[in-house]
Amino acid sequence: MPSYLLFATERYALPILQPLADALLATGHGVHALLVDGAAGATLSGGVQAVDVARAVALKPRAVFSAANWVPPFLGGAKVQLFHGFNVEKRDDARGHFRVRGLFDLYCTQGPLTTAPFRKLARQQGHFAVVETGWPKLDPLFGPEDAVAQDFRARAGGRPIVMFASTFTERLSAAPHLHEAIAAQIAAGDRYWLLTLHPKCAPGLFQRYRALAGDNALFFETEQLVSAQRAADVLLADTTSVVSEFAVQRKPVVTFRNRAPKPHMLDFDRPSWLPVMLDRAFAADEALQLAIASYADGIHPWRDGQSSQRVIAATEDLIAGRLGALRPKPRNWLRHLQIRRELGYWGRAG
Repeated sequence: MPSYLLFATERYALPILQPLADALLATGHGVHALLVDGAAGATLSGGVQAVDVARAVALKPRAVFSAANWVPPFLGGAKVQLFHGFNVEKRDDARGHFRVRGLFDLYCTQGPLTTAPFRKLARQQGHFAVVETGWPKLDPLFGPEDAVAQDFRARAGGRPIVMFASTFTERLSAAPHLHEAIAAQIAAGDRYWLLTLHPKCAPGLFQRYRALAGDNALFFETEQLVSAQRAADVLLADTTSVVSEFAVQRKPVVTFRNRAPKPHMLDFDRPSWLPVMLDRAFAADEALQLAIASYADGIHPWRDGQSSQRVIAATEDLIAGRLGALRPKPRNWLRHLQIRRELGYWGRAG
């Protein structure tokens, strides 16, 4: 059976890659992982073998699945972009979600709001294909609830559950501003809190939020994010892409100073308003519920937990030529050299 390679540069990519790894392993394929930078030293479960760069090249994988903005061009196989988050408009399109770097053969998009812009770019540039598959990270949201999510619910003891997540981008992060308000809510004890921060947040913030854990709150790690989303009833966040992931479940989201607030969000800008906004979320009216459902259908209509299988099928279609002929990718030699230098690899390409 052919071997496939998973590529990540941050720990938050692991929950994106794990469902895809599980789907590949279930069909008997060999699966290896090249985990670098912030993901270095991490592991994927189920028999995924971690490899270094030289070994990844030697594998000559059939395809490389990337949950990063880039992928080493000197690796063999089809280069498939999975995305590391939804488009939450942190940056303009030219610099953000819809930036094409000339490294990928296939973009596996999450839903119509992403698919349409990438198909337009594909028609213009011609060197990559686009298939709407849904996002592997969300497969576990629609399958059986895992043991971690069940444990979170058990800890809540029947209380409603609020999840808090925050981006690391300093100008957009709610974490520095909401700590006291969240601490007061946790102390009240009428709701249970699941707390997490982006791995790149400042160490001092981690210390402050970890200190809130106790009978009424738990701090969890990035790898448990999907389980926490399954368990939580309401999300409190900012401009993190977790807002979109959570809304896909048709659950209410409360956002603090979101960069581009939408009708499906309950956005506020004063920490003192937090109790009122949470009350509104837990008593979501019909208009809010309809707005959440409309947004969810636009970004990720797939609710069958089979996005990983669609990614595999789309990749095989690409390799077999069923997605049409592609132009050669642009020869960005400078970027290629930068990637080699970053990874410390100067050997032959795969």
